[in-house]
Amino acid sequence: MRRNDIWQARVDLAAACRWAHRLGWQAGVCNHFSMMVPGSDDLFLVNPEGLYWAEVTASNLVVCDLGGKAVEGQHKVEDTAFYLHAPVHRANKKHKCVLHTHMPYATALCLIENGRIEAVNQSALAYIDRTAYDEDYSGLALSYDEGLRVARLMGDHTTVMMRNHGPLVAGETVAEAFDRLYFLEDVCRVQLIAMQAGRPMKRVAQPMIEAVRGVMESGIGYADKHLAGIKRMLDRLEPDYKN
Repeated sequence: MRRNDIWQARVDLAAACRWAHRLGWQAGVCNHFSMMVPGSDDLFLVNPEGLYWAEVTASNLVVCDLGGKAVEGQHKVEDTAFYLHAPVHRANKKHKCVLHTHMPYATALCLIENGRIEAVNQSALAYIDRTAYDEDYSGLALSYDEGLRVARLMGDHTTVMMRNHGPLVAGETVAEAFDRLYFLEDVCRVQLIAMQAGRPMKRVAQPMIEAVRGVMESGIGYADKHLAGIKRMLDRLEPDYKN
């Protein structure tokens, strides 16, 4: 794998961290974004322990192996970052990028008993039958077994809503995963607003769910363009993210 591919992965992941901070998804210095190092099956990039996402740059991302050892970088990796992300990366090769936040609306839906993403919003249809729900909160992710449990539950799904905790999404690229995370928060926000009306929500019929989701998954999506736009904004507002 060419070094510029690895550097591009670093730039993309740093951009995702910076934009997540601007969107107000930061939870102290907790939560983690990770990406498998291009060309490697056992190394991944992850944001450093103790840094705000606003401080993350392409060069200060840490390279960690799937055994939990930091192999490149000046910072440490938080234990929960390894224990939650490494098993998900290992369990499904398509899950090259894994993003976990405690962003407000998606997390709020995780706090509602039996809360589900409902097929009532066009954007929500991308998550129907693609989202796993973890109903068995098991405390902080402080063991590899906990990450394995979440990874098994997730399977081939691209999103998992962890009850009493928050969301986690995966994708084959940073662009794909971040776009999925972005619209997950928007879907949950709009649904929670609609729920407050106290009126029945109008569900989309299953055949239409499948038809629309099929189009969304066929490549018509704009994930790459979305990330490109974010990077153009950051080039003007926070160009040091590329350092």
